[in-house]
Amino acid sequence: MTGWIRARHWAGRMLRLTRSLRFRLTLTYVVFFSLLLAVIGLLFQPLLSSIMNDQVDETLDEEWAAAKGYLHYEKNGWNWIYDGFDSEEQLIVLRLQHVFMLADSNGNPINTDQIQVADVYESLRMESPADTRGRLQRLRLSKAEYETRIDEDGVPYRIRTGVLTDELRRHYFMAICRSVAEEQRTLNGISARYLKMAPFLIGLSSIWGWFMAGRAVRPVNSVAQAAQDISGSNLSIRIPSRGAGDELDHLIATFNGMMDRLGTSFEKIRQFSTDVSHELRTPLTVIRGQLEVALLTARSEEQYRDAMMAALEDVERLSHIVRALLLLSQSETGQLVLHKSDLDLAAMTRDLVEEFQISADEKRIRLTADLPGTCPVNADRIQLERLISNLLSNALKYTPDGGSVHVRLGHEPGVEPSTVRLTVEDTGVGIPAEHLQHIFDRFYKVPSADAEKGLGLGLSFVAWIVKAHGGSIDVQSQVNEGARFTVTLPSGSWSPAATPSVPVSEA
Repeated sequence: MTGWIRARHWAGRMLRLTRSLRFRLTLTYVVFFSLLLAVIGLLFQPLLSSIMNDQVDETLDEEWAAAKGYLHYEKNGWNWIYDGFDSEEQLIVLRLQHVFMLADSNGNPINTDQIQVADVYESLRMESPADTRGRLQRLRLSKAEYETRIDEDGVPYRIRTGVLTDELRRHYFMAICRSVAEEQRTLNGISARYLKMAPFLIGLSSIWGWFMAGRAVRPVNSVAQAAQDISGSNLSIRIPSRGAGDELDHLIATFNGMMDRLGTSFEKIRQFSTDVSHELRTPLTVIRGQLEVALLTARSEEQYRDAMMAALEDVERLSHIVRALLLLSQSETGQLVLHKSDLDLAAMTRDLVEEFQISADEKRIRLTADLPGTCPVNADRIQLERLISNLLSNALKYTPDGGSVHVRLGHEPGVEPSTVRLTVEDTGVGIPAEHLQHIFDRFYKVPSADAEKGLGLGLSFVAWIVKAHGGSIDVQSQVNEGARFTVTLPSGSWSPAATPSVPVSEA
């Protein structure tokens, strides 16, 4: 049983190994290298054989020239003419006679005391006289022909054939040959050594491929290990770049960028959880306290009614927080879909300014607007109304009594014709420079003794609405001098001549 478990364990390990990227890269490299060795072997042997044959053919050309120099046609036929006292010439002629054959124009071999057909040609099974005549006719049109034949003993010979002409311009068929057994043994030996070395080279390439594949996938393994070590409390993991500038470095940079985004997202979630718990805890604590006090101290119906009314106000505040959080969560996760239509932003802004006039009058704030006759946009009416309402509400909330709020809408100089610019400017308490970069964050509130308390979600909605419509928002502010919020949105067709500016002013 233990052996079966061990065998199953090793089988599982081998299966995982064969499925690994490192194994597949190594296998691909080894297969490619093996095919390359096979192709080189298949091409190398014919090439080497051709080179050897060329060398033998050059030797045969030299011997052919020597034979023509020693052969002379006399009255009684062809004879070998050489210096009988020169041992070197004797050896040359004897060797040429051993591999020499001469035939007349009818293809019949010439056999005389001086000219005889070498025994090797019978073993090579040369052609019949008729075949020799045909070859002689063909050779008259070319210089020479070369071929390889094997004798009865299995010895290969390289044969050179050509035409010899006597003084009477008669043509004779002549052939000389040379054994290429030594060259063939050399070629076979090289091929055998190559075949013996091939497994060693393939094994060496396997080791090298495994090593190089390991180096190649090491960054991938680092990314996988880093991803394995990620947790909510450990988002500081980063993989150092290799400095190669290749695809793996791009993968590492992408992973590190993802970790940066994850860290930012987790930090926002952590801050969001903290803010939500704080915002929900406060009204719940107040409600509980009011109800406990009513239970302990209330004696009359009026006292119970007052306690319940106070608790309902806090419940309403709590309900408002939950609705706002739900709406913001839906917007950021893409669940809140925009329903765009062709709108007149000027008319919408004018109506909202008139609605806020009552609140402005109560605080003796001068609310004015400079609006064109029409301003076509393609947008979601509900979301744009929420955007303008939040900006106006904030402006009135943080502007002291006797101040002013001004709204301006139009296509200003320097702005592309395809954009609309909405500006809400007040003379309120202003925003310190160190808080400007955070004012669009959820639950972020600028510390101010004069500011009314809120949820800190209004500007978060504004930022999301602008982004969802493909626009941008900018804020400029100085302490005790007010703030200016500028929203830029894509517009519909703009015709300044047909849309005169219409100011809206109320005391």
